[in-house]
Amino acid sequence: MKKPVIEFRNYTFQYRSQATPTLHDINLTIYEGESVLILGQSGSGKSTLGHCINGLIPFSYKGEVSGSLKINGKETKDMDIFSISKSVGTVLQDPDGQFIGLTVGEDIAFALENEGLPLRDMHDAVDEAARTVGIRNKLAARVHELSGGQKQKVSLAGVMVNNTGILLFDEPLANLDPATGKQAMELISDIRKKTNVTVLIIEHRLEDVLAEKIDRVIVIDDGKIISDCTPDELLSSSVLETCHVREPLYVKAAKYAGCRITPEMQPAHLDTFQLGRCRDALLNWYKHAAKKPVARIETEPVLEIRQLSFSYKPGQPVLKNLSFTIQKGEMVSIVGKNGAGKSTLSRLICGFEQPSSGKIFYKEKDITNDTIKERSLRIGMVMQNPNQMISKHMIFDEIALGLANRGIAPEEIKSRTENAMRLCGLYSFRNWPVSALSFGQKKRVTIASILVLEPDILILDEPTAGQDYMHYHEIMEFLAELNKKGITILFITHDMHLMLEYTPRAIVLADGEKIADGPAAGILGHSDMIRRANLKETSLYTLASRLHLNPERFTERFITYERGL
Repeated sequence: MKKPVIEFRNYTFQYRSQATPTLHDINLTIYEGESVLILGQSGSGKSTLGHCINGLIPFSYKGEVSGSLKINGKETKDMDIFSISKSVGTVLQDPDGQFIGLTVGEDIAFALENEGLPLRDMHDAVDEAARTVGIRNKLAARVHELSGGQKQKVSLAGVMVNNTGILLFDEPLANLDPATGKQAMELISDIRKKTNVTVLIIEHRLEDVLAEKIDRVIVIDDGKIISDCTPDELLSSSVLETCHVREPLYVKAAKYAGCRITPEMQPAHLDTFQLGRCRDALLNWYKHAAKKPVARIETEPVLEIRQLSFSYKPGQPVLKNLSFTIQKGEMVSIVGKNGAGKSTLSRLICGFEQPSSGKIFYKEKDITNDTIKERSLRIGMVMQNPNQMISKHMIFDEIALGLANRGIAPEEIKSRTENAMRLCGLYSFRNWPVSALSFGQKKRVTIASILVLEPDILILDEPTAGQDYMHYHEIMEFLAELNKKGITILFITHDMHLMLEYTPRAIVLADGEKIADGPAAGILGHSDMIRRANLKETSLYTLASRLHLNPERFTERFITYERGL
């Protein structure tokens, strides 16, 4: 008989600052060795459920608890957070917020040092944990010099060193490039097989998580569990659509073609998905229902990069002789693996860094030596990590800050700020402190704080990181409307579907060099480019190949159909 390791019974939780409970009457049992995905849109309560499991509730986030929660048979109300951490290891969404030590080895050893473990035993435990996650050759490296994927490995080793029986991952894919995200899921799956550890993953990127074996998916909406079933059963239901969670693209294509999905078709994995009767429907949909995309009209140049090079350290170039031109009104994706130079490029465009060589032009005027303030009148940037942009305590004050600094009249500040909050889905939080928001909600605050300034060019670094599908769609459609009004938008992104769905053109960087610049759908058709830039084909490409259709055209028509263009 399977051993229960997490047991919720009639469990309700209400934050001290909230008028109503965030979790309502939760009844849930998770068994030893299971791999479970906790799924739901932002604000659904999925992160709160995770905080209950790892002890952050009620020890860090105060509130009122009723009902029962047992970890390995013990009531959590009778345990302290240290005792809970011995059973539940947590890997945070933002690894930088989890590091203690200066080097990889020091960080992994931190928990063991607190326990006073003998030095020889500590070295052996650190070495074993580092070997298990594949980071052993980086033990002497400084943690903040690592790539996003390497940082996640260090965080994972830091909790595994305690031999916890439960591993909780809080949106592990949010800040990783496509290939590294796939490797992260493979690593989680591999560790589960080797150790029989219980794995809990809090995510909304369903298709990426289902690349590896998941036993159950728990869907939470409005603080309640509305579904607890296998992935095949979930994809055969209407639950995801009801909860505004994105379905796997290949499943969505089949549904657009009028196919009825059943568990027997094994839709959880594309390689096992039994197309059967869907094949003819998909072919017919491709030929008759899906329209060809409309070609974009050329305009005048608004941003030009000429032979740009940059190094943080002598002899270690981050960008090498980079050149491209952006037309007014374009939406362009800049893609590539972690560390390719994408974020550095945005910092150079905005004036946060000065190039080693090369020029930057705005509407054919050289702005290479313009100040940050001068550039901010034309170019706005939303950083990847919202915590690096936020400086005010209250949400309204943060969004209004730029307008206040420019001396705008109070009445106009109020009007423009409230409008930006409505557009970004933040108006209901207008009197909240920033600290009460999730990572994804903070991201929307930073987007609103730039949009309120009405820039000509908008650069967004990973705009959809931490966003569920509903808010992803709302923000992207809002940005698309801004683009129709003439605002030029650049996305630095790891989201291949964002690239395909919203940006007709993509620029690909690898090791500081431009290796491609062209139609977004065509870029994913080159295997060598995918490998060099750590990209990943979407499942639409694989589905098209199984149907013996042109993957690029199939993808373009899917996107055109989905957006109703």
